[in-house]
Amino acid sequence: MTVFLVLPIGMVIKYSFLDRAVVSSTPAFVGIKNYLTLFADRQFWSAVSHTIIFVVVSVVAHLILGMVFALLLNSHYFRMRTKSIARVIYILPWVFTASVVAILWKLMLQPSGIVNYLLSFLPQISRNTEWLSNEKTALATVCFINIWCGYPFYMISILAGLQGISGDLYESAAIDGATMTKRFFYITIPQLRPILISIAMLDFIWTLQSFNVIWMLTGGGPVNSTEMLSIYIYKQAFQKVDYSMAGATATVLLVVSVVIAVFYVRQQKKVRS
Repeated sequence: MTVFLVLPIGMVIKYSFLDRAVVSSTPAFVGIKNYLTLFADRQFWSAVSHTIIFVVVSVVAHLILGMVFALLLNSHYFRMRTKSIARVIYILPWVFTASVVAILWKLMLQPSGIVNYLLSFLPQISRNTEWLSNEKTALATVCFINIWCGYPFYMISILAGLQGISGDLYESAAIDGATMTKRFFYITIPQLRPILISIAMLDFIWTLQSFNVIWMLTGGGPVNSTEMLSIYIYKQAFQKVDYSMAGATATVLLVVSVVIAVFYVRQQKKVRS
């Protein structure tokens, strides 16, 4: 823990208070100057806005899709064999590696790809749409791909929670005249609340730090329209070779992640108690 976690984090925080960290043999201590420069950078705030949109849209969509598919798989309208096949199909996006996801969607989203071919039958949709190269559509496309490859985690977690809810609760509610909607909001949601909060917090942290898929899909472009904080940090460190600014940005991202992690740990304590 000390070698692989505490020490690297401590070094990055130290870099954020130095000028020309790593690249200079005698870096100078500049205090919070890097943070002031960072907060005055328009590109940083652009990355922040993109990250907020990406995280909020992804987490909410993951929750909704995961809930819908989990309810379908937990229903009594399908046979066990059908449910087993559906589980395998639905979970496939989660087991694909980032490189497979990026290559798969890049091929499908090309102007001559299958996505444009299928959408060409709809009105006002051009068959030559550049989904990942168009500044207006790139961020929405990246969000969609991240939603596609992340919802199975919610689906499996919620499905496990649904199977742990006693059927007696639903039978008692049905006898009392509760509709399906009321049973969902007054039994299902309260029973699933600890699971929903936990997976939402975990997903928030993971999505906040998402890098691989975005980098392989767009590299933060076009015109920085899909640049997230993780991409911003990478460019600062390995393209501009400014490890001080990269350290400052990484420290800000670390603080946000730690705050969410604290709430997650507290939630887990409540669940156990």
